[in-house]
Amino acid sequence: MSDLREAPKPTPSRLKRLAGRWWRQQSPSRQDRFATMGPLVSVLLFLAAITSAFWYLRNEEIDRATEALHRDTEVAQQQIRLHLIENQEQLVRMARELVTRDIDAKEFMDQAATFQRERPEVRLVAWINAQREVRASQAVSTFHPETAPNGEIPEPALPVENQRSEAEAAFLAARDARQPLYSKPYNDAQGAPVFQLHVPLIDRHGFAGAIVVEYSIEALLRYFVPTEVTRRHAIAVLGPDQRVLTGTVNTPTQTQSNNTLAYQVPLAPLANGMQLRGQGFRTSIGLIGNTLFWMVVALSVLTVWMLLGTWRHMRRRGQIQKALVQETNFRRAMENSMLTGMRAMDMNGQVTYVNPAFCAMTGYSEAELVDGFPPFPYWPEDRIEENMRLLQQELQGRSPAGGIEVKVKRKDGSVFDARMYVSPLIDPKGQQTGWMTSMTNITEAKRIRDQLSASHERFTTVLEQLDAAVSVLSVQQGELLFTNRSYRLWFGGDAKGHEGLTSVGISPPFQTEGDDEVDTLSGLPTQELMESGAQPREVYIESLQMWFDVRSRYLQWTDGRLAQMLIATDITARRRIEEQAQQQAERAAATSRLITMGEMASSVAHELNQPLTAITNYCNGIVSRVRAGTIQTEDMIAALQKTARQAERAGQVIHRIRAFVKRSEPQRQASQAVDIVEDAVELAGIELRRRKVNIHTYVAQRLPPLMVDPILIEQVLMNLLKNAAEAIDNAQMPPSRRHIELRVVPKHSAEEGGVIEFSVTDTGPGMKEDVLARLYEAFFSTKVEGMGIGLSLCRSIIESHQGRIRAQNLYNGSSVTGCRFAVTLPVDLTQKAEGPSVPDVPMEAAVSNPNASSS
Repeated sequence: MSDLREAPKPTPSRLKRLAGRWWRQQSPSRQDRFATMGPLVSVLLFLAAITSAFWYLRNEEIDRATEALHRDTEVAQQQIRLHLIENQEQLVRMARELVTRDIDAKEFMDQAATFQRERPEVRLVAWINAQREVRASQAVSTFHPETAPNGEIPEPALPVENQRSEAEAAFLAARDARQPLYSKPYNDAQGAPVFQLHVPLIDRHGFAGAIVVEYSIEALLRYFVPTEVTRRHAIAVLGPDQRVLTGTVNTPTQTQSNNTLAYQVPLAPLANGMQLRGQGFRTSIGLIGNTLFWMVVALSVLTVWMLLGTWRHMRRRGQIQKALVQETNFRRAMENSMLTGMRAMDMNGQVTYVNPAFCAMTGYSEAELVDGFPPFPYWPEDRIEENMRLLQQELQGRSPAGGIEVKVKRKDGSVFDARMYVSPLIDPKGQQTGWMTSMTNITEAKRIRDQLSASHERFTTVLEQLDAAVSVLSVQQGELLFTNRSYRLWFGGDAKGHEGLTSVGISPPFQTEGDDEVDTLSGLPTQELMESGAQPREVYIESLQMWFDVRSRYLQWTDGRLAQMLIATDITARRRIEEQAQQQAERAAATSRLITMGEMASSVAHELNQPLTAITNYCNGIVSRVRAGTIQTEDMIAALQKTARQAERAGQVIHRIRAFVKRSEPQRQASQAVDIVEDAVELAGIELRRRKVNIHTYVAQRLPPLMVDPILIEQVLMNLLKNAAEAIDNAQMPPSRRHIELRVVPKHSAEEGGVIEFSVTDTGPGMKEDVLARLYEAFFSTKVEGMGIGLSLCRSIIESHQGRIRAQNLYNGSSVTGCRFAVTLPVDLTQKAEGPSVPDVPMEAAVSNPNASSS
């Protein structure tokens, strides 16, 4: 035990050193965080302490109020109890005198009157025998009994045999128990709550009756509860069912609020379930209603909010400071790494700063240049006067914006060309403190410029030998700045040839309104003007009978002026070849239509045979009935009308076929998609009915007009519908899969823009992948007797209208369920047609019944 030593307790100075060491080990950001969180934690602890103190005081107040309530309620109970016991003892004495015949009825009335006068709570004193007959009764003067149904006036609230009442129950209980008993509370004839005391009369023969005393509960509470108790608390008497019978104030009967204190005690010596309840109200309703508490909470919250705001502000300032340091380091690194030399001077011409690039250019160190005055050591000896003059212009702020070209001498004696730009140095207060000069070595740039000049001469020589006309026109002055030999050969030296090729005047598409439109430092035009080059276009010059492919762009001319350059290439031979190819394509299209009608000759003949047969039948029927004299005028008119309709039908078929096969020059016009579809379906319906193929059409409403040749588009649709019907018929598809769907809907995509899509979907066997790859090749066909020009011609027609045609197989899982051809034609979707489209059902019905007869 003697070897054990107590561990040294940490002294305050040691704790301070440990705390200081721990604090120094933390990073600055963590120190700032702890410094910010310390006041915040202190405020939160202060708020918690204040809340706990208020909570403790509130509980103390509740305990004091509860204790006072218990005391006052028990005092009231004791006062009532003592009074009732005293009354009961006197009544027992009166009952004993009645049993021993010491007093008669008159003397009983006198004693009852005296008993009642001294006790205002007693409403009735009655002497009844064992048969419940009243021997004597003394009631208060304000008591008014009710009248019985038989006209008699019964005694107030007395027991009646075989009647269920509280008085009868108390009478029977007193008779059986042979001792005084209290009845349960009830309401008298006036509605006041009362209860009775039954004191039995027991003689040597047994039960001889009872003295009945009726108490007013309200008077008992009013006269025997001390005034100081009722002044502090509300006292109420409750029945066995916890219902309030009476009270010093109006108290709730069922529930109390959270701010109410209550205490209940039995109302002895009644022993009938009645209880005395004391009720008090807390003077403080808790933390919520405490103004001082909420003021402390509000101030604490405001302090916390201000601390958090200060912390956020400090954090932002730290972030800004960090960003500023990073930006300063970045700028310093950029200045140190850039090839442009930077030199700062004050208003007197003394050098205050040079960057490493400036030192590298001149060969002098920073110590040799900073704080120096002119003449500077990097000035050549033969140019000191000139440089001094330029320096005076710089200090006076008269340096040209385009910079100054000077000679600079290195420390080793070599000289190089440089360009210097000057800008003022402004401090944070807006005052100029000096001048910043940037210097760039342009020796290599001058050499490159000389090489570019030589290259330009060679390039000009090349342009002179081109077969294309090249011209450059000044936009502002409208004069030719350059023309090559081909331009002069075709248009001479006049600017009208340039204007004719551009098809516009010589005014520029962009008017410059100030120096802001042109970057004087780089010598280039604005971005908008550089992007405004015209699209390649073909121009016909009637005077030369020649076609030119014209391309143009804007550029900055050597003297800084804005100019337009044109390159016009002779494409007359190519245009003639294209015209010949177009004529051949038109002849091929007409031939294809004739071939299509030739293939459909039998179907057309069958289609025309039906209306002609109907006409013959109607005419023969009319002739027979006219000869027999059995025809009426109305029947003849009806038959002639049907004959005319059949003739019109045959004429429409012939008209559509004639318009389809008629050879004419391609003519693009505003056409409605619904009209094209209607004509194509009407002609294709002949072939579809022969092959027993149904067609379902849908044309979207309010489509904009198409700028197309309707006959050519109709030919494409005819070809697609005919191919779909042949694919279904050759595959011998069942009736459930012998149908074609033609849909016309508007679409918009980023690739094509606004288009109208014609799609033909069949339920045939589809096409193989190798066939899809070669589908549009000329003279390639999957038919035994096919020529292989149908789809190739369709593609040419659609592409000539700036459209597209696509084909794809339709799949259900891995099995092919049909093929779909989609044709898209460009259109402006913002222009809506005014009329509705043709409905879907009538067009479908026109071709869905191949066996229908027209007669």
